[in-house]
Amino acid sequence: MLELVVISTLNGILFGMLLFLMASGLTVIFSMLGVLNFAHASFYMLGAFFGFQISRWFGFWPALLIAPILAGIIGAGVERFGLRQVHRNGHVAELLFTFGLAFAIEEVVQIIWGKSPVDFRVPASLDFPAFTIFSTNYPAYKMFMLLVSIAIFVALLAVLKKTRVGMIVQAALTHPHMVGHLGHNVGRIFMMVFGVGTALAAVAGVIAGPALVTQSNMAGLLGPILFVVVVVGGLGSLPGAFIASLLIGLVQTFAVSMNGSLSEVFGPLSPAWAATWLSDIWNVTVAQIAPIMPYVLLVLILAFRPMGLLGTRDT
Repeated sequence: MLELVVISTLNGILFGMLLFLMASGLTVIFSMLGVLNFAHASFYMLGAFFGFQISRWFGFWPALLIAPILAGIIGAGVERFGLRQVHRNGHVAELLFTFGLAFAIEEVVQIIWGKSPVDFRVPASLDFPAFTIFSTNYPAYKMFMLLVSIAIFVALLAVLKKTRVGMIVQAALTHPHMVGHLGHNVGRIFMMVFGVGTALAAVAGVIAGPALVTQSNMAGLLGPILFVVVVVGGLGSLPGAFIASLLIGLVQTFAVSMNGSLSEVFGPLSPAWAATWLSDIWNVTVAQIAPIMPYVLLVLILAFRPMGLLGTRDT
């Protein structure tokens, strides 16, 4: 039991930090532009495929640097030549634009790399067990993923709170016209933030690609959970996104590892109920309902605290 708790906790924190890498960019983009970017998870997928292709040519470490830069440049171009043009038509046009962009990116990925998973492998320099807990060898690459995620979180927080660039960005979030009057190019700031946000998603894709499955539908698998994180944490709240990411990562990881059911706790149903639909609910395990746990949490948050954990009604 202790081994299960320790391993599940490590895996839950790791999954939560990967979610935060993507949710942080989406949260900052929403705070500044007021746009819920439905294509954000697609940049996570682009990062994974860019990382795969570049690693075949130059190795994993150059891919970890180059792939997010390429995805960030594409994201900045999307804001400059796409979102900025449809912004004048309101939020519905922006949502439709990003929704269509997500499908377009997926089709382009399928055209270039196909629909089957690609062979994106863990680099040989990190393909060894970092340590052993009881009888389980914990991979060094997973520890690397965790350390990279924590380092980026700390760096992002330091830039936003301690540097002049961060002060300008935070001011542009709430008072863009004042920042413009002070001589700063607000449009360029918007483009930069959108590019950095998509680059963060691409970093998550590069480091998660070798550990998870890199395929053309990976954005669709993770995208819905990403929006659960943003809503649960509070729209526009970066600390809220961090807490929600860890919460969802831990909840889902622990749920997957639990095989308990109502029948194990309270015993089997009486013969009168055994042949009814209640029997299916009575025997379903926690692991079987693990995929819907984040959405159950979303429903509860919307019902009892609609602004999210750390959000405000103004957002």
